[in-house]
Amino acid sequence: MSTIKVAVTNHEPAWLDLPAGVAKTIDLITEASSHGCKFIAFPETWLIGYPAWIWSRPVDSDLSVKYVQNSLRVPSSEMDSLCAAAAEHDIAVSLGFSERCGDSVFIAQALIDATGKLRMNRRKMKPTHMERTIFGDASGDCLSDVVDVAGLGKVGALSCWEHIQPLLKFHQFSQGEQIHVAAWPALHDFEEGSPGFWSMSTDGCLGLSQTYAVESGAFVLSATTVISENGIEAMGTKGSPIMGTPNRSSSAIIGPDGRILAGGAGKGKVENEQLLIADIDLIECTKAKTFADACGHYSRPDLLWLGCDGRKKGLVKPYKVL
Repeated sequence: MSTIKVAVTNHEPAWLDLPAGVAKTIDLITEASSHGCKFIAFPETWLIGYPAWIWSRPVDSDLSVKYVQNSLRVPSSEMDSLCAAAAEHDIAVSLGFSERCGDSVFIAQALIDATGKLRMNRRKMKPTHMERTIFGDASGDCLSDVVDVAGLGKVGALSCWEHIQPLLKFHQFSQGEQIHVAAWPALHDFEEGSPGFWSMSTDGCLGLSQTYAVESGAFVLSATTVISENGIEAMGTKGSPIMGTPNRSSSAIIGPDGRILAGGAGKGKVENEQLLIADIDLIECTKAKTFADACGHYSRPDLLWLGCDGRKKGLVKPYKVL
């Protein structure tokens, strides 16, 4: 059976509150399962919300400390609870979160299968622009493998503007990805005169997700974040041109040929705080790749190839003395 029911969130995080965020995540896992979904995708830093203040002011010590204190550790009792919820409801989960390691944080993604096993945990290769004021770089573990999940297929994930990194994308394509989670923060419509770029807007990021679908021949679950007046107050961004006004989610489910199957910014979008649900058929991945398979018959490895180093580099490297 190649048809799978999947869900993408269109929800607002529990800003800066890890216990509340975990509870809301479990509620959404439960809801998606009640609709017969076998997979649910969450956006970038769903736990504990994207640190929107960084685009308004590079230093805010109080919020930075609170952000670190509430970020999710791996392993932890909170992650155990999320894995248990996935197992209880027989659903796989792609989770975007701020990962705490010591007193540093990283933009991270995890894949939990329907048995509750943590199958993948990766960090964003390079935080984008102002994100570097709070988040650290990943090591070779950002090249986490696409995971073959029973009952789903080959599943992978990237965060935000990792979708403009050609080599990183190609590394994903090379593993035969069939379902890809594109995780995004809160997005807004582009306004002329804004300091942001069109490529940061609702339409720009949706276009990147659609392009990824065409290039990879995979279904893309494009998960975006809602920000309301509550989030703006928590982040202290009221009036800011970036994440300073409420938005509407633009999450989408995209076919391997780039068409929007559900959601998006147009007539197919759903209301905030409602799950986006669709059936996908993995046969469509094969159909798309009969025309163009970027890592198969439509490649030229005798001319162009990719080298990568997936090793995690530690801070302390002991040497043996001969």
